Amino acid sequence: MSETNGNSKGKLHGLWALTNRELKKWYKAPVIFLLSIIQPILWMGLLGKAMNIGALVPTNIPGVDPATILKGTLGTSDYFSFMAVGMIAFTALFTTMFSGMSVVWDRRLGFLNKALSTPVSRAVIIFSKVLSATLRSMFQAGIIIVIAMAFGLQFGANFTPLNVLGVFAIMFLVCVGLSSIFIAITIRSTRIETPMAVVNLINLPLMFASNAFFPTKFMPDWLQTIAKVNPLTYTTDAVRQLLIFSTDWTQLAFDFAYVAIFATIAATIGIVLSWRFLSK
Repeated sequence: MSETNGNSKGKLHGLWALTNRELKKWYKAPVIFLLSIIQPILWMGLLGKAMNIGALVPTNIPGVDPATILKGTLGTSDYFSFMAVGMIAFTALFTTMFSGMSVVWDRRLGFLNKALSTPVSRAVIIFSKVLSATLRSMFQAGIIIVIAMAFGLQFGANFTPLNVLGVFAIMFLVCVGLSSIFIAITIRSTRIETPMAVVNLINLPLMFASNAFFPTKFMPDWLQTIAKVNPLTYTTDAVRQLLIFSTDWTQLAFDFAYVAIFATIAATIGIVLSWRFLSK
C-alpha cells in the first residue's frame, strides 16, 4: 500500500471516529434525542396550525376563492404546507448553530488537546463537527417531512419520492456552510458564553430575513435585499420546489448552485481558520 493511500485511509478513519463520537453524544442521550424530535412537532403543531392565514381570507364574497388567493400569494393553497417546509430550514439553522459550542466544550474538557496531539489534521477535527451537525439536521429533516405528512402536508403535482433525495442534498450543502461559519466564529473561544451570544444575536434575524415563514416579495425593500443573499432563502425555495411547488428546474438549479457556492466558501474559511487558529 502506498503512503498516499495510507494517509487517505488514516484521514477517513480519523474523520469517522471523531464524527461518530459527536453523534454518540446525541443518539446515546435519550432526552436530547427525544427533544430533537419533539421540537419540530411543537413548532408545526402550534405555529403551523395556529397561524391559519387561510382563515383570514373572506369566504362570503362572491367570486373570491381563498384557495386561489393563497395560491397566488404563497404558491400553494395551504399555509401549513408553506410553513412546514420552512421548518426544515429552521431545523438546519438551529442544529448547526450549536456546533460551535462543541469546540468550546472539547477545549475546556481537555479532549481538544488530545485530538490535536494525534496525527489527525486540524481540518479533520473541524469537519467532523460539521459533518455530525449536518447528519443530525438531515435526520431531523426526514422526521419533519413525515410529521408534516401526518398533519396534512400537500405535495405538489410534480412530487415524486425521489425528490426527497434532493431535499437531503440541499440540506447537506446548507448545513455544511452554516456549521462551518458558526465554528469559525467561535474557534478561538474558551468561554461558552461566546457561542451562546452569537446564537442569541443572529438566530431569529437570520430566520425571519428569509422566506421560511413569509414570501420575500411582500417584505420591505431593505429586508428583501437581505433575504436575497441569505442562503436559507435559497434552501427553503429549493425544498418548496421539490415538495410543494410546480418545479421550476431553472430556479431549482440556481438555488442549488447558490447554496453550493456558499457551502464551499464557508467550509474553506473554516478549514483555513482551523489551520491557523485551532490550538490547545
